[in-house]
Amino acid sequence: MFSRQAARVLARNARLFSSSAPRQTKVAVLGASGGIGQPLSLLLKLDPLVSSLNLYDIRLAPGVAADVSHIDTPGEVNGYPADKLDDALDGVKVVVIPAGVPRKPGSDPSGPQTNASIVRDLASAVARVSPEAHVLVISNPVNSTVPIVASVFEKAGVFDPRRVFGVTTLDVVRAARFVSGIANVAPAQTPITVVGGHSGVTIVPLLSQNRYGKSLAGEAYEKLVHRIQFGGDEVVKAKDGAGSATLSMAYAGAKFANALLRGLNGEKGVVTPTFVKSDLYADKGVDFFASNVELGKNGVEKIYPVGPISPEEQKLLDAALPELKKNIEKGRAFAAQ
Repeated sequence: MFSRQAARVLARNARLFSSSAPRQTKVAVLGASGGIGQPLSLLLKLDPLVSSLNLYDIRLAPGVAADVSHIDTPGEVNGYPADKLDDALDGVKVVVIPAGVPRKPGSDPSGPQTNASIVRDLASAVARVSPEAHVLVISNPVNSTVPIVASVFEKAGVFDPRRVFGVTTLDVVRAARFVSGIANVAPAQTPITVVGGHSGVTIVPLLSQNRYGKSLAGEAYEKLVHRIQFGGDEVVKAKDGAGSATLSMAYAGAKFANALLRGLNGEKGVVTPTFVKSDLYADKGVDFFASNVELGKNGVEKIYPVGPISPEEQKLLDAALPELKKNIEKGRAFAAQ
């Protein structure tokens, strides 16, 4: 027998896939041929709220678009090569940026400047062609690339803090999955709010705010927190240098994109963690921060405070803020060059 929650999910999905569902959002994926970009494009093609999907990359994007376009769901797909970036961005409402180089074993997700350069150049094009688009940044290091996008937009005079997001959903997905495995329950019963940033010690899972998470203590708690914070290393090691967390990141990116699209289409009560311009810890020099955010027709509608946390979580937060400040400053300094 279905639970009430399951029935609500089925009813919502039925509404979305019905002919009367709103399908009015044009989405662009910049970096559509990469390890994240291809599965992300596939998942976005399955989203009934995406009416049109523009796939861009410096190579192979038209081929990826042709492949994805054969999927029997509504919504058209177009591919754009390296010299057609402006065309790919024309008229889009949401831009998702997974472009960049994958992590290698032993590398730091807050690391190299290659992705920073890519994101800076893509942001410049978005600011010029589609300045009112909502921008979802997946490219690491998110703690720095989001401030880079904001700085580029500020310089162009088009920055709207309600429309720029760092996608931290993979930390949320991992936390729910790992806790559910320990508790032997479905992940739907273990939603974990994850705040802070999107690398290492800047990732702060608020386990105390979930009935199953708060039961963990001592070594079990410490091991779980470490696994959530450094889950990416686990995947990089398992792939033996051949890649990073591409499939789970694509899923997380599509999940956040769907949440934003639902908000843009007028659904109420869409709340999820994301890394945005925030005043929560601005007095500590941290003016970008991930916390629960309500999404709506204008993008960010409300930023929620962290809420009651345990002493252990306060220690995690105290360790995260200085590192997060350095990451943000690094992004701004790069954009200013």
